[in-house]
Amino acid sequence: MAVRLAGLGLPDEQPVELWIDGGVIADGPVDGASTLAASGWILPGLVDAHCHVGIRYGGGHEDEAGVVAQAETERDAGVLLLRDAGSPVDTRALDQRGDLPRIIRAGRHIAMTKRYIRGLPIDLEDESQLPAAVTEQALRGDGWVKLVGDWIDRSAGDLRPLWSDAVLKEAIDAAHRVGARVTAHVFGEDALPGLLDAGIDCIEHGTGLTPETIEMMVERDTALVPTLINIATFPEIADSADRFPVYAAHMRDLHARVGATIGAAHEAGVRIYAGTDAGGSIRHGRLADEVAALSAVGLGATGALGAACWDARSWLGHPGLEPGAPADLLVYERDPRTGPEVLANPDLVVLRGRVVKARGAFA
Repeated sequence: MAVRLAGLGLPDEQPVELWIDGGVIADGPVDGASTLAASGWILPGLVDAHCHVGIRYGGGHEDEAGVVAQAETERDAGVLLLRDAGSPVDTRALDQRGDLPRIIRAGRHIAMTKRYIRGLPIDLEDESQLPAAVTEQALRGDGWVKLVGDWIDRSAGDLRPLWSDAVLKEAIDAAHRVGARVTAHVFGEDALPGLLDAGIDCIEHGTGLTPETIEMMVERDTALVPTLINIATFPEIADSADRFPVYAAHMRDLHARVGATIGAAHEAGVRIYAGTDAGGSIRHGRLADEVAALSAVGLGATGALGAACWDARSWLGHPGLEPGAPADLLVYERDPRTGPEVLANPDLVVLRGRVVKARGAFA
């Protein structure tokens, strides 16, 4: 059945009128369409650009029911597109569910043995294996590969890079040859120059950015997904690392200056997108909190929402509300920029042209 929606759009706050037919947005009025929404704020589905579907909150691998529950939590919060930045669980079965968000997978994390969270990554014994591992994950994923760029080196007692500059260049080139983009987990400062010089496409977290590496990101148009609500857990991580006082102090320092760091990156022109790092230490469904955090460090309410919506969709190659696009959209009775309690509770969720959640005046 064809439907019509009317309301206001963002970021321009101009009137929007859409028709949905056959699960996609039509290029004009459709005869016989019933009106689904006559007012409100109409947005493309939200995007969590860094999450982990299949990693249980608190650690470990999710079972099938848990994976579905994570996806449903995101959907009900209006998040209809997920970039899964590394999962040990095969979630392809979710693609058969028309009522669950679309997932862009980066395969599994790639790390060196004993240099990341046990049980999550593919562990390499020698860095010479990295280009082949990257190629394999690129071919298995949905156009992304995830590296662990730095992690605590217990022999040094602090964050240290995992890879040499030369092997990073070889590995990232290998991914690009098969059409995949590469991103990397990076907390500290030291791993960033080598990753950026090697042509990496995105940095996750980026708490160790300096004026020099921010300039490198701008020059190379490298994207940043800061995961600020995850960075908020750094003091707890530091408190649990009393055996490594240098590392603990480093993590506290990175946390203390993260607002200035990400604000400086934004001011310099680095493209920033919203990701929660949900899975593990962060519960799913918290994208609205990440948007609020991005707004507070300098993106502003509209810019932060764009980082979790229309801008993120464009970056990931997924359409918004244009004709021919899949009808994945949200309607809010109140301006979704009002605050996280509004953004996290869309009044109408339409996925693949079907209403999957309705409340208030839309129920």
